[in-house]
Amino acid sequence: MSSIRSLDIMNKSSEKYSKIGIMGGTFDPIHYGHLVIAEQIRCEYNLEKVIFIPAGIPPHKSNLCVTDSKHRYLMTLLATITNPHFEVSKIELESNKISYTIHTIEKLKKIYHEDTELYFITGADAICELDTWKDVKRLTQLCQFIAATRPGLKLSHVDAKIKEFQNKYNALIRKINLPALAISSTDIRNRVKEGQSIKYLLPESVEYYIYKNKLYE
Repeated sequence: MSSIRSLDIMNKSSEKYSKIGIMGGTFDPIHYGHLVIAEQIRCEYNLEKVIFIPAGIPPHKSNLCVTDSKHRYLMTLLATITNPHFEVSKIELESNKISYTIHTIEKLKKIYHEDTELYFITGADAICELDTWKDVKRLTQLCQFIAATRPGLKLSHVDAKIKEFQNKYNALIRKINLPALAISSTDIRNRVKEGQSIKYLLPESVEYYIYKNKLYE
């Protein structure tokens, strides 16, 4: 299974890419919200591919219980396998240290050509906390950010934070408004625990994997 379009971080890529999207997250589990965001941004920004990177030990969630990395990785593979522009990387799962985005981006910069532009895709709410990320100044020099909005988010606050980081770090941050998909991993986990349906919230293959492995019960 690990050979399926999985990025080998030990080898420098021989392929030349101009623009690559980086989709980080715990993916516990991955759902249609993640997939729609990645595909819409890939198309809008002409990204040649989007690399999904399941978080190893996420710094903002290190005190929370996160499902075993093997399951999160396999669910991400299952969810993305039909899209030839999607790829999954174990780059953070192969470390037993906290997964700081700056370290991941630095590794990717070594894998790809120096002039490859990296676009880190994340939620607009996460962008609002950018100044709490490790080595944020250097991070903003290595990649651009695309902030995806979600229903219920106060956009005036997002705009103010983006402007603040642009002035403070000269950060390149773009905001994108996407179709209202109010799907969350937390809600899916709760639904499984309570015996409610999760059908049509995520790919059938991931739904089957969750039930087969008795996750979130």
